[in-house]
Amino acid sequence: VFVPWLAPYDPVKTKPWDSLQPPSSKYWLGADRLGRDQLSRLIYGARVSLLIGVGGVAMAVCLGILIGVTAGWYRGVWDEVLMRLMDGLSAFPSLLLALALVAITGGTVLNIILVVGIVGTPWVARVIRSQVLTLREREFIVAVRGLEARPARIILKHLIPNCLAPVIVQASLAIAAAILLEAALSFLGVGVKPPTPTWGGMLRHAF
Repeated sequence: VFVPWLAPYDPVKTKPWDSLQPPSSKYWLGADRLGRDQLSRLIYGARVSLLIGVGGVAMAVCLGILIGVTAGWYRGVWDEVLMRLMDGLSAFPSLLLALALVAITGGTVLNIILVVGIVGTPWVARVIRSQVLTLREREFIVAVRGLEARPARIILKHLIPNCLAPVIVQASLAIAAAILLEAALSFLGVGVKPPTPTWGGMLRHAF
């Protein structure tokens, strides 16, 4: 939020005469080979990396809830098809799958959020499905169904709120994994394109 006031310099403005300056009172963390202030790029990169981490995990949670609730509540064909699809996504290493998706969609911030969301969806779907399979046999759900409540009301008011606790805990940890995934993609040269500062892009530039 306060990036414009915290960063001492423009993170993308190049100053070749300051190339590779060591840490000093002018550049607290030094300058890169294009003369850009490392501290400013680190601060601005936090905004982009955290946006991708939080946005990607939020998308994964939304997609996972939709898929997990559908599979757990309706079971049968829906369960088999959706869970086999999630198994197929899980069969690929997350970095390899992300590389393939980024190659298809491109390296914009929104596309990276989309990729992180897709990669993270299977674990959310599995957690939600297991919770729904347990809750649908509980007495309060049986009672609501006995009152002939509509499935949408049961799902939105009773199932999803009672399934969220384990997902919230896992999501807080997944944000860190999402930031690392974005950093890996940027380091490999397929993440957010320069000159937009990201932590992974800074590592690649320094390397």
